[in-house]
Amino acid sequence: MANKRRGEITLRLGDNDYTLCLTLGALAELEEAFGVEDLMALAERFGTGRLSSRDLLRLLAVALRGGGHDVSDVEVASLPLVDGIEPVACAIADILVLTFGAGAPSNPPQPQNA
Repeated sequence: MANKRRGEITLRLGDNDYTLCLTLGALAELEEAFGVEDLMALAERFGTGRLSSRDLLRLLAVALRGGGHDVSDVEVASLPLVDGIEPVACAIADILVLTFGAGAPSNPPQPQNA
């Protein structure tokens, strides 16, 4: 079960529950993936609330690994979206708010064209 005090969120995909967490290692992975120099630049990038499907995929994969799941980006890309993209976008928004505070998007990020 996810512990919000530890920055964890639960996301249900298909028949499975997954724990998402942006650990320090996960944040470092995101800095590299998005080509930013520091956490402030990362927070600014996510603070717009505009994320592409590639962004959501990258965030989900990193947050899953931070939550203790040993999954590759390819495996994450093939996870079922039985309930559509909205639960993923909401979980990503929640994890960003938990990690970066009130400056992160308060509305779920809307996927843009990939």
